[in-house]
Amino acid sequence: MGDKHESKLKALIEVLAVSTKLGLTSFGGPVAHLGYFHEEYIRRRKWLDERSYADLVALCHFLPGPASSKVGMGIGIIRGGLLGGLMAWIGFTMPSFIALVLFAFLMQGLDIGSAGWIHGLKIVAVAIVAHAVLGMGQKLTPDRNRMTLAIAAATVTLIWQSVLSQVVIMIAAGLVGLWMYRKMPASELPDLHVPVSRKVAIICLILFFALLLVLPLLRHAGIAGWLPMFDSFYRTGSLVFGGGHVILPLLEREVVPTGWVSQENFLAGYGAAQAIPGPLFTFAGYLGAMAGGAVGAVIATMAIFLPAYLLIVGALPFWSILRKSPRIQGAMIGINAAVVGVLLAALYNPLWTTAVLAPADFALVLILFIMLVFWKLPPWVIVVTGAAGGVMIELF
Repeated sequence: MGDKHESKLKALIEVLAVSTKLGLTSFGGPVAHLGYFHEEYIRRRKWLDERSYADLVALCHFLPGPASSKVGMGIGIIRGGLLGGLMAWIGFTMPSFIALVLFAFLMQGLDIGSAGWIHGLKIVAVAIVAHAVLGMGQKLTPDRNRMTLAIAAATVTLIWQSVLSQVVIMIAAGLVGLWMYRKMPASELPDLHVPVSRKVAIICLILFFALLLVLPLLRHAGIAGWLPMFDSFYRTGSLVFGGGHVILPLLEREVVPTGWVSQENFLAGYGAAQAIPGPLFTFAGYLGAMAGGAVGAVIATMAIFLPAYLLIVGALPFWSILRKSPRIQGAMIGINAAVVGVLLAALYNPLWTTAVLAPADFALVLILFIMLVFWKLPPWVIVVTGAAGGVMIELF
């Protein structure tokens, strides 16, 4: 019995150590993270076979939330059970969380919101999101129907500036996709075997939907304290499809109109988040720190990642059945196309409208974009160049 517990503890420590190493070294966004995961978890340590890894990645792209973090959680669960998933999340998330919270305290302590390099970070965010729109557009909207759906989603997002609009757009896009691709043959997909009971999975799914429903009701009832912040970040983590950059419009509508974070500090933090390794969702830690100090940082981070954990645990035992349904696949085609439109709208508002204010700003966007897309330089180089460019613009 002692050997069993010792073996489990050893597995948990190993998961924490390896995921922390990845959290310190995984630059470049979700797609790059999956490459780092494949190298470390599959090729070097052989914790999963190629087929199971591909199936897990497909599941994590289907569910809302941070794709690479969900893959890490899934591998941790397979390796060390539910606690293994928690260890994988802590290790991968902690380095970038600490870096962004320290940056938030720096921003508050020095009152540098109008400095030239901060303006440069806002311009970096324009180039990064433009690159994301280009890449996602080529992959997720390759034909006329899906491009039309993306433009429709962008139009509604720009005209209807509301938190509710994001939910309505995703539901509508899913229904359109379900109808449009209802006769599409289902893809042949492999099975994924995971050590999670269906009872535990159902409890996690019930908890996910219960929190999504109850938190806004409690907030509306006037319960104060940290509940409004937990609700905002939990809801954001529950509704993000298509990668980390899509949190930009969702979070902006949660924290800027409420006065928790100014537009200037929001965009500066988003630009800084591009320079560090690990998941982009730790941007929530920066926002929580700006709004409520260290406690706010912890609450915001836990809230935005909790839906991903509940969903990955809840979906794993049922996924092999669900994902082979042509209706589910059709709905996801529609939702993914709408995600491109939502991100395109965010590229204009708030990014473009608040960062590109003069010809010199546009010139810097072009320079950063070509460095990112054609020179394929790492994100930290783009961030440093953007900050230096912002200082030069301010001087001249």
